[in-house]
Amino acid sequence: MGLPPLARGTAAPSTDAGAAAADPARLRRRRRWPRVVMAIAALLLILIAAFDWNWLRDPLNAYITRKTHREFTSSDLHVRLGMTPTIRLRNVVFANAPWAGSAPMAKFGVLEFSVSLRDLFDGKILVPRVALTDSDLRFERLPDGRKNWKLSDPSDTSPSRLRISSLSVTRGSAQYIDHSIPFALRIAVSTFDPNARSAASDADAPPVNKRYTTQYAFDGTYRDAKFAGTALTGDVLSFQESGINFPIRGHLDAGTTQLDLEGTVADAAELSAIDVRLRIAGQTLANLYPFLLLPLPASPPYRIQGHLTQRGTRYGFDEIRGQIGSTDVAGSAAYVRQQPRPLLQASLRSDLLNLGDLGPLIGIKTKASPNATPPTQAQTSTRASAQAKDKSDKADRVLPAGLAAAPDERLLPTGKLAGERLKLIDADAELTAKRVKAPDKLDVENVKVQLHLRDAVLTLAPFDVDFAGGRIFSRIVLDGRHPVLAIRTDVRARQLELNRLLPRSPKIVRSQGMLDGHVALSGTGNSIADAAATSQGHVSASLSKGEISNLVDAAAGLNGGKVIRLLLSGDKQIAVRCGAAAFDVQAGQGRSKLFVVDTEQTRIDASGSFDLAHERFDLTIAPQPKHPGILSLRTPVRLFGSFRHPDYELDKKKLALRAGGAVALATVAPLAALIPLIETGPGSDVHCERLLRGDWSRDDRKEAPRVDGPKK
Repeated sequence: MGLPPLARGTAAPSTDAGAAAADPARLRRRRRWPRVVMAIAALLLILIAAFDWNWLRDPLNAYITRKTHREFTSSDLHVRLGMTPTIRLRNVVFANAPWAGSAPMAKFGVLEFSVSLRDLFDGKILVPRVALTDSDLRFERLPDGRKNWKLSDPSDTSPSRLRISSLSVTRGSAQYIDHSIPFALRIAVSTFDPNARSAASDADAPPVNKRYTTQYAFDGTYRDAKFAGTALTGDVLSFQESGINFPIRGHLDAGTTQLDLEGTVADAAELSAIDVRLRIAGQTLANLYPFLLLPLPASPPYRIQGHLTQRGTRYGFDEIRGQIGSTDVAGSAAYVRQQPRPLLQASLRSDLLNLGDLGPLIGIKTKASPNATPPTQAQTSTRASAQAKDKSDKADRVLPAGLAAAPDERLLPTGKLAGERLKLIDADAELTAKRVKAPDKLDVENVKVQLHLRDAVLTLAPFDVDFAGGRIFSRIVLDGRHPVLAIRTDVRARQLELNRLLPRSPKIVRSQGMLDGHVALSGTGNSIADAAATSQGHVSASLSKGEISNLVDAAAGLNGGKVIRLLLSGDKQIAVRCGAAAFDVQAGQGRSKLFVVDTEQTRIDASGSFDLAHERFDLTIAPQPKHPGILSLRTPVRLFGSFRHPDYELDKKKLALRAGGAVALATVAPLAALIPLIETGPGSDVHCERLLRGDWSRDDRKEAPRVDGPKK
């Protein structure tokens, strides 16, 4: 008897297999699906390859025209698909915004660009690459913020969502006008073969850098200052928000200013990084103002070079080396873009600082020279207007005849200080100079000055110099928050050597002594001369441990007999016991509170005033010899005149009385004529210890008030 199939160990057929065997049509359908998918994919590829994108060109032109409210046309369209598709258009013309004129905003022989699909989902329009051939672009921005390159409503002033990472140009031109600055720029672009240029160059010339393949020739105006130049770059420029560096070498001429640079920058439209070697030269630093908005002074010709870098909002200028006139300068600086004002930082040093080079900073007019500084572009547009302005400034200073110093004889600087520029920037700077070349061969060394500018208030403190063997400590404040500057000065002189202040003479023994002084004045005006004319405060000085010429002392005491004897026998030194002077100043008028000099042989008292507005003074000196002598005129001397041209005269009334007495006595006996000229020596000693500590009591001198004078 036979076993069933299971008993024999034979597996029963599965249900699916049985179903498939029972349904051969279903099996055939399952095997057909892969072939269908492959056929559809092949068909799509064939359709894509055979698809003419120009079928979409007209709808695309119409869509852009409707979307941007300006006409857009093109003659050819090609698309290469992918996650970053590339679109190429030919003969493109894109009309301008209605307010920007009739000329097209853009024309291209070929426009090729790619678009990031990933960024489109985030609401951004990122164009990784743009390539232009035979292009002509016109961009314009109005003061109200409207931009003609906005691709939405032309009146929209919101920030653009379009970002272009890189740009390459093969032949083209561009124009950009920003009415809010104002700024105008024109660029002509051409490409070249660096190998061909290298072969054609002079054999003695440096080799051509083959990184450079594109030349940009440009010109324009910035805040009414004209400029022009050229720049060489590689094939591709990073343009916006890429942070990718590209090589650059450029030259710029702006009036009398020339600039050369070579290195790398990132993002030509909105610079995100700079690393270049820079050289700049010109006729005056003031001409940089319209480009940098830095309140730099007029200066002699200069040349400066260094390493310029940018990281974010900070521009650093390191390894500075240069000359301003005959002044050398080295150090580092930085410019930081911030709100509400940019910040300038600098640390500079100099081996030789010529005050004649930097005098215009405080309004000092230097002598004309073959390289005289021209009018700055920021101040005047023509030399004629500069001359008219100068005449107007002089007319503003007309003073009553006979009172004021002539314009060319003024001692205080009259040049205008540009106070309004102090509102444009903040600054922290320091300068040290080993040696200073000053006018009239003044002995100045070891200058140290720190400058702080905040909210239009400029402070120079400390401002210290070695002078005449001593040290001068200064603090100067210029407040430019109002149309008329407020100027405050506090200057203290310590241990100045008298022999280095007075002129030398072979017939007169050199004077010696230590001079201290204090000047504390405040005034208002847009020049140092104007501020001095309105100033108030005090001026004081003291002298100790001194020696002066015996001949000078005799002449000061009007002792003619002693002068004759010293001229015959020779001069010698005599001790100066002490001396002090103090003036109160109100509205530019100084009145003496104290003026006395005490030597071993003569006491000299003086009183008078000075006028800072008219730069004149008037002092009466009353010498009182302490010892008897003959041929003494014994009469006060008046010193007066302008600061530059002082004069003197004797008291004619008293001199006439003494001369008349001498003539009358001469009629009685010839020798009796000397009696009125005999000095009996009424001079008394000054209490020097009190004087030098500011304690001048009424017992020491009739009507002499107590003075808070200079303290040693």
